[in-house]
Amino acid sequence: MENMRIPRSVGTHDGSFHADEVTACALLILFNLIDEDKVVRTRSPEKLAECEYVCDVGGVYSIEDKRFDHHQVSYEGPWSSAGMILDYLKRLELIDTEEYQFLNHSLIHGIDEQDNGRFFSKEGFCSFSDIIKIYNSEEGKDSSDADFFFALRFALDLLKRLRSKFRYDRMCRDAVRSAMEKDDFCLYFDRPLAWQENFFFLGGENHPAAFVCFPTCGQWILRGIPPTLERRMEVRVPFPESWAGLLGKELEEVSGLPGAIFCHKGLFLSVWDSQDHCRRALQWVLEHRGLV
Repeated sequence: MENMRIPRSVGTHDGSFHADEVTACALLILFNLIDEDKVVRTRSPEKLAECEYVCDVGGVYSIEDKRFDHHQVSYEGPWSSAGMILDYLKRLELIDTEEYQFLNHSLIHGIDEQDNGRFFSKEGFCSFSDIIKIYNSEEGKDSSDADFFFALRFALDLLKRLRSKFRYDRMCRDAVRSAMEKDDFCLYFDRPLAWQENFFFLGGENHPAAFVCFPTCGQWILRGIPPTLERRMEVRVPFPESWAGLLGKELEEVSGLPGAIFCHKGLFLSVWDSQDHCRRALQWVLEHRGLV
């Protein structure tokens, strides 16, 4: 039967579309398993039978048969078609466990939760699923293939960017590991990089570092490190309250330190005009907090 199917094709339902089948199709395209021009939107069993893959329609979940629907009573798992396809990619070893977890935590889990009615956006918040829903035609009109493909390309672009971020984050890990090996109160970097997730991935909760220092746009950042990744808006050692929200000369006068540019009102980030002035600010904070 599979030999009679159209290679590199996917079938999904027509009518109103949702984030799960849009994302499922985008994932299959991204990992070069299907072609965009072979996405078929239909509920016809005969047409679906011709497709190599079927997502979010058909009443069957079978990895071996490349059928990924979650609406049938026989499926009792937590996934929507998006979660099913992400798991499928891991089974094919197209992504490793770490990338699977990254994509799941960044996007797919939220799609699964909302599509299965376990999550609803609060007023004032807009999820990825909410955004995809807006691509549908106005109420009372059938959503066209054009609407679907606009949403599909948006999802595909987002997934590409997420994968790029994941690869970049992992590429930065060695630099973060090297900085952590010094076991100092501050992690020094020669460029902006993805330090925070890597720091905690490498056991940062038990590391003594309280600050990171790095250059950007001709200035130097001194940023407090949070106690844990989950408490990322807190810091282990805050800047003095008197610095909050101050700029330039005013910050220099209050702190008594030269080269001051800005201190965030949240007391987790400050900006300095040179590496030397940034290091002096760090030393001042460590001394006044009794850490050195």
